Amino acid sequence: MNLRHGSLFSQLLGIVNRGLFERMVRETGAEKGAKGFGCWDQLVAMLFCQLAQARSLREITGGLQCCEGKLRHLGIERAPGRSTLSYANAKRPWQLFEKLFYSLLETSQGARPGGRFRFKNKLVSMDSTIIELCATMFDWANYRQVKGAVKLHLLLDHDGYLPTYALVTEGAVADVSVAQRLAFAKGSIVVIDRGYNDYLMFERWSRDGIFFVTRLKENASYVVTERRPLPQRGAIRADELIEFQVFHAGRKVVHTYRRVEVWLEDKQQSLVLLTNQLDFGATTIAAIYKERWQIELFFKALKQNLKIKTFIGTSANAVHIQIWTALIVMLLLKYLQFSSKLAWALSNLVALLRWNLFTYRDLWQWIDKPFHTPPEGPPDPQFAFF
Repeated sequence: MNLRHGSLFSQLLGIVNRGLFERMVRETGAEKGAKGFGCWDQLVAMLFCQLAQARSLREITGGLQCCEGKLRHLGIERAPGRSTLSYANAKRPWQLFEKLFYSLLETSQGARPGGRFRFKNKLVSMDSTIIELCATMFDWANYRQVKGAVKLHLLLDHDGYLPTYALVTEGAVADVSVAQRLAFAKGSIVVIDRGYNDYLMFERWSRDGIFFVTRLKENASYVVTERRPLPQRGAIRADELIEFQVFHAGRKVVHTYRRVEVWLEDKQQSLVLLTNQLDFGATTIAAIYKERWQIELFFKALKQNLKIKTFIGTSANAVHIQIWTALIVMLLLKYLQFSSKLAWALSNLVALLRWNLFTYRDLWQWIDKPFHTPPEGPPDPQFAFF
């Protein structure tokens, strides 16, 4: 039996380019003044927090201490102390973990499957989720008088449902203010909810060849310039070209837009969509907006399977690091899903990984045949992970 591989955890860490990570450490100056506890040690501890669902610093350090003989294969010598990890999370720049996220994103994108639609346009969803915090403990996280919160803004690529952009802000930051700062490739289709309605932004996107699909505000002022024929079957009740009767900063909204009304049989109500994509069929427009539900499912999976609702540190820096490490783990899990022959549900993959983090078995065989009996005992030390 071949025991040359390390634990599943060490092989999962092997997806991270260690040389590139060390370069990011130097670029961010994250280890300035460090004495013995490096950024790699911190990353391992925080990934263990996410994968093992550790609820506190004590559980992270205690969980790693229980595996002292196996830590060498993770690239660390010993488990950190609670105060050491707490200080690193409070002081070391969270931008290091942001950089690592985008590096792993490139790796995951290389393994992802294609999208479900026939059109070649890049389809992305944009939304945010509120993560509530205790206002007295997280006094920097302004949201409401008696509540604190941070907001995770996300851009989800529908090819593989990968998060391609993330931003953590205070809870009071408006969604549309984030969208206004983003640049999209020409031809992209952005799916958003009504919280992102901004006519000037829609005008700019239309001018730059960027398409969007969203819900039309109930109080929108417009005139119908053309009524298009409807499909003989299906739920489309209206397909119209419209022009808005509104002004912004002294300028009239000039582009032609499209209003598509869809009947929702299960809710017994109409859904009115707004888009600047004039060429696709109305049924395709409705299907594109339905795909926006995938970003809601991503947020649900993130909150249910990883640690971003409770935090092991109270500083803004520590909160940022914990959220970014959760997103890093999501990319690693997505990469495993893409590489496996099994149709893994994310919750099952997280659970089985948690129970087998320090099992010695080939990771790439395990994701295809997870229920085969694993080998016993650690691998030869000469094959330790560095």
